[in-house]
Amino acid sequence: MNAPDAIHIQRPTTDSKIFAHTRWDIVPALAGLFHFSYFLAMYFLFPFTPLWVMLIVGFVYALMINANINGVAHNFIHNPFFRPDWMNRVFGVIESIACCFSQTYYDAVHMQHHKGNADRPDEQGETIDWISIYKHGHDGEAENPWGYVFLSFFRDNPAAIKRELAKRGNADVRWGTIELTAFISVLLFMALIVPTNPIGFINWRYMLFFLPFFYLGHCFSYLNGYFRHYGANPDKPIAWGVSSYGKIYNWIFFYNGYHAEHHFRPKVHWTKMEQFQRQIAELQKREGVRVINHAHMLGFLDPNLPSRRKPTGETSAAVS
Repeated sequence: MNAPDAIHIQRPTTDSKIFAHTRWDIVPALAGLFHFSYFLAMYFLFPFTPLWVMLIVGFVYALMINANINGVAHNFIHNPFFRPDWMNRVFGVIESIACCFSQTYYDAVHMQHHKGNADRPDEQGETIDWISIYKHGHDGEAENPWGYVFLSFFRDNPAAIKRELAKRGNADVRWGTIELTAFISVLLFMALIVPTNPIGFINWRYMLFFLPFFYLGHCFSYLNGYFRHYGANPDKPIAWGVSSYGKIYNWIFFYNGYHAEHHFRPKVHWTKMEQFQRQIAELQKREGVRVINHAHMLGFLDPNLPSRRKPTGETSAAVS
């Protein structure tokens, strides 16, 4: 199989007046709405539910942030679900509230990620990819995973993100601001109002419960991101990412486990990812694409985990 044949794949189409690509996008859309509903339900349940139950609920919420950012929100960036633009904008606000971030700002960061593809720092110590695992490493090595996972949350530069959005035009800047305002306003409301009868004020107990799980969810997302690129080859486009092909994992994350494939062709729709992987399997094998057996979040359990001091080109765990 030659390279041009390997990378051709038909994009899904539909005559739906609601969905832009395929009616199957109702599944991630409903998943996003479920996460939003879960976020609100957690707030209303807190005053009436035993703490041990809420701790489980909070941990599940953290896992849902990870699944949403890397599944629903991620696919929504590359292939917006809806045909009418206003529906995409409204869904972006819903996603922003559910994950407590801005979907449009995430779009800018993620597109920068694809421009650099986890690149190594240049002579000035800068990377094109703002979230590259090599950005804060030393001597061309990947950063220690502990630092990457727990510090990346605090490294976002909203001013730089806004400047990048401004290159697209005023609409994205405006909607990014709307999304930030929406989720901050919801959090302020939750911090001020205790949903009891009668209504209470200054909901400090809930915020003390909620904020650690909110932070943990984003840490889980960075943990996923770290092992989606750790051991990959930033110098080979087909090997820019690390893949994991577990069925349940990819159902939950809408096939973002096929991460080498995704970075090779970011616009491939999640419903076509298995077909695309079969088409390029031989090419991947020749180029040494790295595959792990665990979900990326558990990538540290991989028995063939390469040393951070080992040059990427020497890694041996590849497609078989």
